[in-house]
Amino acid sequence: MVIDLIIPTYKPGDKFQESLKRLALQTRKPDRIILVNTEAEFFDEEMITPYDNVEVHHIKKEEFDHGKTRDYGASLAKEADILMFMTDDAIPKDKYMVENLIKAFDDPIVTAAYGRQMADPEKNYIEYYTRIFNYPLESRVKTKEDLDTLGIKTFFCSNVCSAYRRSEYDAMGGFEHKTIFNEDMIMASKMIEDRKAVAYQADARVWHWHNYKAIQQLHRNFDLAVSQVDHGGLFLKVRSESEGVKMVIATIKHLFKKGKLYLIPKYVIDTGFKLIGYKLGRNYKKLPKWMVLKLTMNQTYWKA
Repeated sequence: MVIDLIIPTYKPGDKFQESLKRLALQTRKPDRIILVNTEAEFFDEEMITPYDNVEVHHIKKEEFDHGKTRDYGASLAKEADILMFMTDDAIPKDKYMVENLIKAFDDPIVTAAYGRQMADPEKNYIEYYTRIFNYPLESRVKTKEDLDTLGIKTFFCSNVCSAYRRSEYDAMGGFEHKTIFNEDMIMASKMIEDRKAVAYQADARVWHWHNYKAIQQLHRNFDLAVSQVDHGGLFLKVRSESEGVKMVIATIKHLFKKGKLYLIPKYVIDTGFKLIGYKLGRNYKKLPKWMVLKLTMNQTYWKA
């Protein structure tokens, strides 16, 4: 199989350079690494000169869209059987990441796969634990039959580290071209609706976490909810709040058990802001435009 990796970049830094180094050491290297970079002035071409399979294509900031930009990268991967995606701040945990991710496609029903995201407990302990909750140690294959038990997690998928069977990606029409966020789960939901399967590959591991402030959590969850409303389908048929409640309870219990009570106030505040953002996003059509623009992370989505 020909595997092409598409990575959108914007002001790529140390994490991206480390990622390129580790991608070059993979037991199964991507045949091409296609970078779709936002704003050429922020990209140092010397970063990619050591690698003969890396190429960069520049776009303007106003052209960036979570779905359209990645679909543009996919259009450049003309010979690929497997389209792989990462973000520029995700770093392979080991040299087996690509190999382990694409093993999912040995099963003919699998059309999409995503890897396990891990956080450094020394850098962000809360996210370290919540990553374990959302990305457990056990791999699994998810189909439409799992909706009753998994709910919204049935079509959870993340382009932080993902791969798609090219034929099925094209059959689904590629990523939506106007997406505020969540283009990966939108694609996965279409595949699940079409009786295909999404695989979680726990042994395809990447380091990836954020250090968002509470207000940033609100903006992010606002956009998440907007994406669900705008693209409807299964998103409007299953509830996601119940999964959130489970994670909150489990995280607070874990922090108590580990004696990290000092982290609980921050976690409760962050969770509250997430919930507020999500609720506002689900009801964004009732809000005035000026308020929507204050709540979103993605201003360009609301233009024309």
